[in-house]
Amino acid sequence: MKSEIIYRYFPELTEKQKEQFDRLEELYTEWNSKINVISRKDIDLLYERHVLHSLGIAKVCRFADDSEVLDVGTGGGFPGIPLAIFFPEVSFHLVDAVGKKIKVVEEVAAGLGLTNVKAEHERVEQLRGTYDFIISRAVTRMEPFLGWVRNKINRNHFSSLDNGILYLKGGDLKEEMAEVRRKHRIFELKDYFEEEFFETKKVVYIPF
Repeated sequence: MKSEIIYRYFPELTEKQKEQFDRLEELYTEWNSKINVISRKDIDLLYERHVLHSLGIAKVCRFADDSEVLDVGTGGGFPGIPLAIFFPEVSFHLVDAVGKKIKVVEEVAAGLGLTNVKAEHERVEQLRGTYDFIISRAVTRMEPFLGWVRNKINRNHFSSLDNGILYLKGGDLKEEMAEVRRKHRIFELKDYFEEEFFETKKVVYIPF
């Protein structure tokens, strides 16, 4: 089973979580045929390139129960949906400016029985309220992203890392991160996952 790649790196999963991860391929294959949110070649590599990639955030930070997490530009639900399975006691708010993508997120979350996911067709700049963490997967360069979200992070600090941004990025980030005049830390996903896909993949953490 393709989802076994997840179990290898996260052996602590419950049977319910394993069942939910197992169902992801069926649900995404069905909905991707109706509303294309994942490239055709990537749907065959869903667990490595989308699910496990999303869970790279869980390798670097363990969200405390009752935390509130905002996923900006979630697309078809990444990284939010896999993390919502992994952290069932954490609330995830998934937003995207493209309404049809949010339709996929809603249907996948319903199909999995996820009660800790709220999906919304909205631009992040229009949101009110604050969150413990803001997560995203390469929607734009970091400096403009900071401009969108800098007032949306609270200072509660109950998790394994202080509240802030956890951003999945790839490639050489020296130039991009030189624009960011904030303390930050870069976690290399190749330190956690052995697949070649993760050789240049990173989690950028910016504490607030």
